Amino acid sequence: MIRIANGQGFWGDSLEAPLEQIRRGPIDYLTLDYLAEITMSILQKQRSRDPRSGYARDFVEMIGRGANDLVTRKIRVVANAGGVNPDGCRDAVAKALNHAGIRIGVVAGDDILETLDGMLSRGIEMRNLDTGEPLQSIRARVQSANVYFGAAPIADALAQGSRIVITGRCTDTGLVLGPMLHEFGWARDDWDKLAAGTIAGHTVECGAQCTGGNCQVDWQSIPDFAGIGYPIVEARPDGTFVVTKHAGTGGRVTVASVKEQLLYEMGDPMEYITPDCVADFTSIQLAQDGPDRVRFSGIRGKPATNMYKVSISYSAGFKAVGTLVYSWPNAYQKAKAADAILRRRLESLGLRFDAIRTEFAGVNACHGALAGEPSPDIAEVILRVGVRAADKAPVERFTKEIAPLALNGPPTVTGLGSGRPKVEEIVAYWPALIPKSEVSPRISIQET
Repeated sequence: MIRIANGQGFWGDSLEAPLEQIRRGPIDYLTLDYLAEITMSILQKQRSRDPRSGYARDFVEMIGRGANDLVTRKIRVVANAGGVNPDGCRDAVAKALNHAGIRIGVVAGDDILETLDGMLSRGIEMRNLDTGEPLQSIRARVQSANVYFGAAPIADALAQGSRIVITGRCTDTGLVLGPMLHEFGWARDDWDKLAAGTIAGHTVECGAQCTGGNCQVDWQSIPDFAGIGYPIVEARPDGTFVVTKHAGTGGRVTVASVKEQLLYEMGDPMEYITPDCVADFTSIQLAQDGPDRVRFSGIRGKPATNMYKVSISYSAGFKAVGTLVYSWPNAYQKAKAADAILRRRLESLGLRFDAIRTEFAGVNACHGALAGEPSPDIAEVILRVGVRAADKAPVERFTKEIAPLALNGPPTVTGLGSGRPKVEEIVAYWPALIPKSEVSPRISIQET
């Protein structure tokens, strides 16, 4: 059996969770998931300004703080913190470690930005999986393009003696499946076992979301959110595993909490497609295996496809969001009146937007029309208005029409302390497929 802990569900998750996973009890592997689609475009922008950046800096800080524990406890680390600059991340980690003889493996090759045109010229259209449009329609605005590699290159890097494996874009599930492939020697076509490792990775990829965080089932009784424990997979060679957490930590691991996470980002539950296999989530058998322990068994899988998914980001115009707070009495009526006034002024200025959207937080921002009318005694309402346009100029002008409402609109307004809204570039997501034959992961090993 091996114990694989996850200490990070996204870039911005708890800074202390990885260290708690290292120090609160025995683990063999620490996995950390930093990347999302929008994160890749942010990192690409950072690297365009500074070639030395483009990776998750929080990971380097964590390695520095936990270096002695990682080395003395012989814990291996697998993280996709490399972003768009895995080599730069490796160099920073090597410096933070300050220990000799630690092998750091890098899985790269996922960045295909420079090869897009060649693939397009060979007839690989990279059509948007949601709309069917060919990539050529927005090619000039593409900012980043990264292939989702799976667990296999991670397992290969571990087999070459890496104590720390840093990847660029890879599947969230591959971070956990990779160590299982390496430790158990599973065949790369043992689809049931690969599916089991994939589902283990999916269960823990969002960190504490499977240990009681963001859980709707009896959430009021979940103990010690402030000290919530992050998940650990106890994996066995036969493909069965238990999801648990360190003893003495807060939160709760139950069949219910696990089921909520299993539904995360779920399309067809019988066809959960990864580069490693196709997992059948309907085959999962769950059982409470004691306090804070849920056992998984019976998982089935199918052969992997011959395609990689590609995450492409591109510039899609500009946006800005402005807010004002209106207080009792008649807070909702005041906010609605202010919205109508603002829209008339924008129209009189001749401003044209691709979209303009209004929400009344405290009334209908979450549920829309289903929320119904609020109580006339509602204490306060936040008017939130957002606009989007291909050109920056009308969005910039919109930002200058919010503050005047404080004196030339309805009464009892506040919330102006942050100044004018900020104009932001919109980075849109373009999912596509390419043949696996078009790209290969590159593995490099460096010893500190």
